[in-house]
Amino acid sequence: MDEEVPDQYDPQAVEDTVSAYWDDHDAYERTKEAHADDPPFFFVDGPPYTSGQMHLGTAWNKTLKDSVIRRKRMEGHHVTDRPGYDMHGLPIETKVEQELGFESKQDIEDYGMESFIQECKRFAVENRENMDEDFQSIGVWMDWENPYQTISPEYMESAWWAFSQAHDNELVEQGKRSITQCPRCETAIAKNEVEYHQVEDPSIYVQFPLADREGSLVAWTTTPWTVPANTFIAVDEGATYAKVRAENDGEEDVLYVATECVEDVLKKGRYDEYEIEAELPGADLIGWQYDHPLAEEVPEHPAFDGAGEVYHADYVETDRTGLVHSAPGHGQEDFERGEELGLEIFCPVGGDGVYDERAGKYAGQFVRDANDDIIDDLRANGYLLAHESYTHDYGQCWRCDTDIIFLATEQWFITVTDVKEDLLDNMEDSEWHPPEARDNRFRNFIEDSPDWNVSRQRYWGIPIPIWTPEDSTAEETTEDDWIVVGTREELAERADQDVDADELDLHRPTVDDLTITEGETTYTRVPDVFDVWLDSSVASWGTLDYPGETEAHDEFWPADVIVEAHDQTRGWFWSQLGMGTAAVDQIPYDEVVMHGFALDSDGRKMSKSLGNIVTPHEAIEEVGRDPLRAYLLSHDQHGADLRFEWEGLREMQSTLNILWNVFRFPLPYMELDDYDPGEADLRDGELSVVDEWVLSRLQTVKQETEAAWDEYAVHDALNVLLDFVTEDVSRFYVKAIRERMWEESDSASKRGAYATLATVLNEVVRLLAPYTPYLADRMYQTLDGEADTVHMLGAPTPDDEWHDPELERNMAVLREVEEAAANARQQGGRKLRWPVQEVVIETDDEAVAGAMRDLEELFLERVNAQSLTVTDHYEDLVEIADPQMSVIGPEFGGDAQDVMAAVRGEPREAVESGVDVNGETVELGDEMVAYDTEPPEHVSGAEFEGGSVYVDTELTEEIEREGYARDLIRRVQETRKRLELDVEEEIRVAVEIDDDRVAGFFDDRRDLVADEVRAAAFVDVSEIDGERGLVEEWEIEGVDVTIGVEPVDD
Repeated sequence: MDEEVPDQYDPQAVEDTVSAYWDDHDAYERTKEAHADDPPFFFVDGPPYTSGQMHLGTAWNKTLKDSVIRRKRMEGHHVTDRPGYDMHGLPIETKVEQELGFESKQDIEDYGMESFIQECKRFAVENRENMDEDFQSIGVWMDWENPYQTISPEYMESAWWAFSQAHDNELVEQGKRSITQCPRCETAIAKNEVEYHQVEDPSIYVQFPLADREGSLVAWTTTPWTVPANTFIAVDEGATYAKVRAENDGEEDVLYVATECVEDVLKKGRYDEYEIEAELPGADLIGWQYDHPLAEEVPEHPAFDGAGEVYHADYVETDRTGLVHSAPGHGQEDFERGEELGLEIFCPVGGDGVYDERAGKYAGQFVRDANDDIIDDLRANGYLLAHESYTHDYGQCWRCDTDIIFLATEQWFITVTDVKEDLLDNMEDSEWHPPEARDNRFRNFIEDSPDWNVSRQRYWGIPIPIWTPEDSTAEETTEDDWIVVGTREELAERADQDVDADELDLHRPTVDDLTITEGETTYTRVPDVFDVWLDSSVASWGTLDYPGETEAHDEFWPADVIVEAHDQTRGWFWSQLGMGTAAVDQIPYDEVVMHGFALDSDGRKMSKSLGNIVTPHEAIEEVGRDPLRAYLLSHDQHGADLRFEWEGLREMQSTLNILWNVFRFPLPYMELDDYDPGEADLRDGELSVVDEWVLSRLQTVKQETEAAWDEYAVHDALNVLLDFVTEDVSRFYVKAIRERMWEESDSASKRGAYATLATVLNEVVRLLAPYTPYLADRMYQTLDGEADTVHMLGAPTPDDEWHDPELERNMAVLREVEEAAANARQQGGRKLRWPVQEVVIETDDEAVAGAMRDLEELFLERVNAQSLTVTDHYEDLVEIADPQMSVIGPEFGGDAQDVMAAVRGEPREAVESGVDVNGETVELGDEMVAYDTEPPEHVSGAEFEGGSVYVDTELTEEIEREGYARDLIRRVQETRKRLELDVEEEIRVAVEIDDDRVAGFFDDRRDLVADEVRAAAFVDVSEIDGERGLVEEWEIEGVDVTIGVEPVDD
């Protein structure tokens, strides 16, 4: 690696250099080898869909995972780091359909299932390769040569095995349920896959005419298309309902609605007058019968035993009308209540959302397209009380954006409701970061979760491994008729065809053609494929190629940690728990790190439609990989969303530049002295108190980062480290040791400073490595480089020998007092380079006083003062009078203003001896004057938490002599820097001062200036070579000064 260290941190240059170095030295492979014999740590990567490009959220996710993997290796673990990809399902199918220009499922059938599946595989693999490159571009070290892919036979077998285990545990069921259906994709979709948007739907109030009594039941709905399937009306048996006689244009209606809804409903119906004739409990309505309002239009409407009656239902609320139109063939609550009542399920709608012949007049229409016709027919039949529009949130397919419909269809389920308590118990075996995500959001989702619909009526997925008797229907078979296959080997043994288990492709249509004959019965596979959430639910087994391979499973399973965003409480976190409990009654992971979403600066989701997308590649181009990684990881990783700010990203780059400057600072001096920072020995040299302090701070930082990493508070660990670098090392320690580094001759003090800073840097680099891997390795190869890469090394651990908490507390006091002293200096107009005679600290806090006495020498050096006084009372403070008009006014009447003027701003002594008012001495009582304390002339004060600081800023000739010399030194050093001279390079200096007195001060300090700036000679300004040197005009404390600098000839 190039050993030359540029002045400025250039992330792109660093990352290009390190990337090439990693490739040349097989750094990733060498790192894995270095930890191969360490205790195992099983990390499972949540698989992203291979249907798009890396966005800021996935970049954050993979960066966080990478930092965890790197840190766990450095903590001494053999970490599994197999990346995963979810390569089946609608996310892939819809992308391929777009490429092929398909608009419906029928287009796929016409194209051919096998050809379509091959296109899906091609798309998924190509996109996976692109995503490999994306993730590697942000420095993610995973086993990219061997990712787990949900399309591989080994992974698909994991899903088959887990499902067969659930079946063995009597948790697999086939049945008709109300599901969310995408009519375009013609498949069920999971509720957590439904996305919501605003729609305007019809809002209708329908009259259901009573069969054996006067009047109608009024129900409200926004889905007119479900009215043909109406089976019953639901009421709340505990509510009160009203019989209302209403008149409109001479026509009279009798309506039944909830009492509290009467006024609103009658307004909707535009009735002129109405009268409540009776009120009756909901329980009295139960059993009433009514006629279907579209009986003629839908001759096959529900007319079976129990249909067309009123029942109680828990889901009824007394809003709108207090009666609910219920169609068990559609709504989930309706379906569940219909099942409880033993009613037949009538659903005259196909998977494509088109009515079948049972829908009578509406057959062949798409359900939503039929809304207008249904409304017109209800109006014509006299059963439409009111018609409006209603804007509300409605679900759409997460992949094709088609509005969903609700259908009762035959599906395959894992009956997680049968093991709800086991799910909750197993959940307790996991630790979450943050913990409230488990105990609130996740627990609530588990408690409310219905049975898991695992079947999809699609093509590109893991085929459900169930064989049923040939040509049988769901109604004709029971669980005893199913054959559930768990492995490829089992299928090869049982199939009628010759099958090579090792070569078998488990996708459709290959497995569709395989039959199993047992006895005289031939079995064929059911046509459905698994829900993609079932695919990813077996990731902890699929990562280990289980059950095909068992050794790794026995060593690693379950996962030690998984890391995903908070949306996965309803997704991957849940599906893994569900399958783990159903298959083996165990949660597949021990710990969960749940981060947030990456949003724009206004807290909005990033999207093309909003034009607010920031891509990782844009961010990398702006600031580099490491600054982006550090920015993402410095944000709260425990559930909080990130509002992306360009300014915040640039600030992180600036912070890393501070680290670069700290790293670069000692290198030229160490090189001059032939000092190897990789061989730093703290016992070789003399350590000052500031060395001991920064070493103690380093131990505290290691303790705090360890504690943070134990809780996966990755952000806390990083921010503690960066704060240490910027506040403690850069702002304080480096400034404190600068002059020791500049010493020309060898000394124990210089060696102590070298050893301390080298130790700090070497350990900071290792602490930083999981976050900014490029920068850390670039620094490590310069500082040490013994190992092929810093990532092979162990994480630094605290060393009690160097830990001195009392010294840290004392130094914290010093720094606070120092800041107050700087404020006081500023008030007095005295720069830090100019010494002051005295600093006084007034405090009644013994801890503060003790700390300042212990660190007096360092403090005086830091604040450039000649002496320090620590006292509990600063006697030189002057008490200045503040006259109290509320007392003086009544006492002195018309002379009060004169008295006030005479008193204001006078010292206590003058006031207490009497003040002169218009030639007379006036005595004032204590209550007439308050006193404020002020420091004496030439003294400035400032407060800090434990007291006050006073700085004597009075100038003496000696102070001026020193101050001007220091200002000259600074200007010469700035000129050296502009000339880009090496630190050891000698120079000739010219100084012309337009003030004889100040020139005399310079003559007195000529030797000091020469030593500090490495001046071989002082010459006249005219002797400075304009080609090689530089002459500049300066103003120092109002005095014009000309300074010239040029390097000495070789």
